[in-house]
Amino acid sequence: MNRRLRGFTLIELLVALAIFSVASMLAYKAMGSAMQMQERLSGENKRWRDLSLAFSQLEQDIKMAAGRPVRDDRNNVMPALSGVPAQTDGGAELGVSSLRQVWQTGAAADVVRHDYRLNDGALEQIAWPVLDRSYRTEPSGTVILENVRVFELRFMDANGQWQIKWPVTAEKTILPAAVEVTIELNDGLRITRIFSLR
Repeated sequence: MNRRLRGFTLIELLVALAIFSVASMLAYKAMGSAMQMQERLSGENKRWRDLSLAFSQLEQDIKMAAGRPVRDDRNNVMPALSGVPAQTDGGAELGVSSLRQVWQTGAAADVVRHDYRLNDGALEQIAWPVLDRSYRTEPSGTVILENVRVFELRFMDANGQWQIKWPVTAEKTILPAAVEVTIELNDGLRITRIFSLR
C-alpha cells in the first residue's frame, strides 16, 4: 500500500512561524546592539586619536622651544615662550618659538612661531609666516581639537615652582623647565600632560 506524505497541519505551521519570528527578532536586536557598540567604539577611537594628535603637536612645539623672542606688529618684543592663564572669556594662551624638524624645510635651524588658544570650544594652533611681524602679517589658524571646555597651562621655573604665567621676569629668552598642559573636553574627560624642556 502506498503511503502518501502528509503535509503540515495549520498548528504546526503557526508554531514554526512563531519560532522563526522570535529567532528573527533576537537576531535583529543582536545586530542592532553590535552596530551601536561599533559606533560607540568608533567615536571613542576618534576622540582618543584627536587628543593624541593635539598633544603630539603641543609636545613637538614645546620640546623644540628655542630662546628666540619675536616682534609683534607694533614692534614690541614678545618672549620666546609666553603663556597667560585662562581669562573669563576663554582658555589660556600659549606662544612658542620652536625649531622646525629637518624634514619640514630641509634646514634644522629654521625657527617658527606658533600660538595656541581656545576659541569657541576648539583648540586652535595659529601659525605665523614670519617671526618678526609687520602690520600686514596674517597668520593661519588650524583647529587641532574640538569640543574643548578647558585649556590650562602651568610653567615650572628654575627653582621647581609652578607658575600660572610665563615669563615671570622681564627676560624674554628664558624658557621654563617644564610646561604642564591640561585639556578638558565637553564630556568631562580631563587629561594633563607635562613636557620637559631640559
